Amino acid sequence: MGKTELTDFTGAVIRPGRLIAYPTRRGNRVRNTEAIVLETLSDKSSGRVVPKLKVIPTGRESGVSARKTLTIQTIGAEHVVVIGDAKGESK
Repeated sequence: MGKTELTDFTGAVIRPGRLIAYPTRRGNRVRNTEAIVLETLSDKSSGRVVPKLKVIPTGRESGVSARKTLTIQTIGAEHVVVIGDAKGESK
């Protein structure tokens, strides 16, 4: 992405291969979704640099109904928290 490391609000580094949790919307509700970071990106189209992440959901999330697809998503990095490595280690 750039010269500085991308971090979550706790200071943990967000990089490919990390397990994260982020909020998603389903209808009129918000749920937490777990995903693995594939790539860090930066969007400069609005005139300023906005960090983004390309992730693939693991299928584990809060809520009653299950996610229908596990397709790759591009999300903003603003409300992401690192849980650990994708291999199961906690941070």
